[in-house]
Amino acid sequence: MPGESFSEYINSLSYGSRTDLLFKWLKNAGEESAEQFIQELLAELGEVVDTGDLSTLFNMIYEGQLAAYSPPGEETRWQYDDAPFAKLSKPLSEMRVGLLTSSGHHVLGEPHAPPELNDYTQEEATEHIGEYGRAKPFLSAVPTDAPQEKLGVHQPGYDIRAALKDRNTVMPIDRMNELETEGVIGEFAQTAYSFIGLTSQIRLTKEDAPAWAERVRDEGWEAAVLVPV
Repeated sequence: MPGESFSEYINSLSYGSRTDLLFKWLKNAGEESAEQFIQELLAELGEVVDTGDLSTLFNMIYEGQLAAYSPPGEETRWQYDDAPFAKLSKPLSEMRVGLLTSSGHHVLGEPHAPPELNDYTQEEATEHIGEYGRAKPFLSAVPTDAPQEKLGVHQPGYDIRAALKDRNTVMPIDRMNELETEGVIGEFAQTAYSFIGLTSQIRLTKEDAPAWAERVRDEGWEAAVLVPV
């Protein structure tokens, strides 16, 4: 746009006029790093025209995200000295294992978000990002025998294109079914659960998560695979 600074441009990618959830991290990277990344990306695109090898582009985006979300001096930001631990009471091959993700998966045609947000399209959701952060968490039940084409994804917090093409990128239902067939786990629970991770974190930790834990215990879960997105 006329008169727009480079800083305003990269900021617009993160829930702004040019929202692009695959590159919203450029805002975190800062002007100098973002400028260098874009220059290198364009140079590599020129090479891809000749080689047809996209792997370097994939690696560039991955490394760029990693650097932006873990800047120097914050290496230990997401590391903790301890964590809750519950020793398994029996071998995993004898246990009923459940799946819970924050990917926003849901059965098509069923409610998948808090009532006040349920009618937003994925595109509209990114325009109302603040409402999701304040909303009460909403848990969607997903049958573990449901085919891919019966599931949708609604989540304004990340780029959902890969999840739409292959649910297993963030909700590994098929992999869990395979583990049951192979005898690695005793049983895969018939219902998996997913919610929109961009939600009220206070309500999630203090109210909903404990209630959800009680719910799946009642359903016979003995262990769980948790997939944060």
